[in-house]
Amino acid sequence: MTKNNTEQGMTDIVERLVAILGEAGAERYGDERVSQLQHALQCAMLAERANAPAALVSAALLHDIGHLVDMKAEGAARRGIDRRHERIGSGYLAPWYPEAVTEPVRLHVDAKRYLCAVDPAYYEGLSPASKRSLALQGGPFSKAEADAFIQHRHGRQAVDLRLWDDQAKDAEAKTPPLEHYRAYLACSLRSALQPADDRSATVD
Repeated sequence: MTKNNTEQGMTDIVERLVAILGEAGAERYGDERVSQLQHALQCAMLAERANAPAALVSAALLHDIGHLVDMKAEGAARRGIDRRHERIGSGYLAPWYPEAVTEPVRLHVDAKRYLCAVDPAYYEGLSPASKRSLALQGGPFSKAEADAFIQHRHGRQAVDLRLWDDQAKDAEAKTPPLEHYRAYLACSLRSALQPADDRSATVD
């Protein structure tokens, strides 16, 4: 593939993700007071403010994309069905993004289960919707499960993402526009990275 074709392919991927977030993301985020897009933008903003690497900012923006690309997602939670949006989302992104993006996405639900296991106060701070979804997702980890989770290569990043996720539900929050995050999505693509750079790319 020529350089021009590669660049066009990268542009097409970013365009697809921006379109999904901008269109499907306009829907309400479950029982929360924000839309999926507002939630994604708030989460990415919090990651950016924490000086997270570009891959983790991208993961924060895209962490719930599994909800948006799953054609069977509507009403599933109300029927007591966990569609495993974290796995759907990471699988959807895997052809284009490295593990520094896809693994925090895949692990952000398990990070909630981890935090509930190690910090009882964390559970009390969850929104009612998050508490209901926790029951569908398996509840808090056991001690052994929690210990194993935090040893995962991307476990700490997933915990950071989870904490931003929990804060990203403010109906009054002001965020940068979706366009602001194009650069993060582009530079985090696997084809835009050197092999050793997938965890350290930054946006100027």
